[in-house]
Amino acid sequence: MIKPIRILLADDHTIVRQGLARLLEEQPDLEIIGEAINGQVVVDMALELVPDIIIMDIAMPLLNGIEAAKRVRKSLPDCKILILSMYSHEHYIHQLLETGISGYLLKESSGQDIIKAIKGAMRNETFLSPAISQKIEDSQYSPHKKSSREKRYEELSNREREVFQLIAEGFSTRQITDLLCISTSTVKSHRAKIMEKLGLKSPVQLGRFAIKLGLVDPDF
Repeated sequence: MIKPIRILLADDHTIVRQGLARLLEEQPDLEIIGEAINGQVVVDMALELVPDIIIMDIAMPLLNGIEAAKRVRKSLPDCKILILSMYSHEHYIHQLLETGISGYLLKESSGQDIIKAIKGAMRNETFLSPAISQKIEDSQYSPHKKSSREKRYEELSNREREVFQLIAEGFSTRQITDLLCISTSTVKSHRAKIMEKLGLKSPVQLGRFAIKLGLVDPDF
């Protein structure tokens, strides 16, 4: 008997996870082994469950899909990752592909495309939605010029990017201290360095920049 493909779903919208789970569970060779509501949970569940494939969104709370993908790929290099997102920002399509994801699909994709992407990933193939492929093709002729702030964001440390997201989501210094299990002074130090490095003057500006990057849902 062939073992089913074990899948972990990660999206902070319950209706998206449930709809995707129903779609995939109709396939006899696919098995949903867990659902994660944010990026930190998907990393923890991946390490515990060791799925064959993770299907995740980008704009997730606590830890976005880009950072989550990097951590999973580092700890579980054989685990395949498919991005299923509403957004197609060019600056992180390339970043995710460099991370080694197996596919990038928009949420407007058909169920058959998602299933096709899963099967392709298990054959070490990469599946891209037509709109994503077009973005990549266009960028070869007219590359996206990153702003100096975007470049400086990419130079932040892993911890600084983690704190950056929590600030963007409106968490207080005390809440960030509790979530990350670090001291208040360390959080304040990270906050000050992030603001200085990115040339930001307030958490409101930081939040707007996070939305521009596509890392935080504007309706969050």
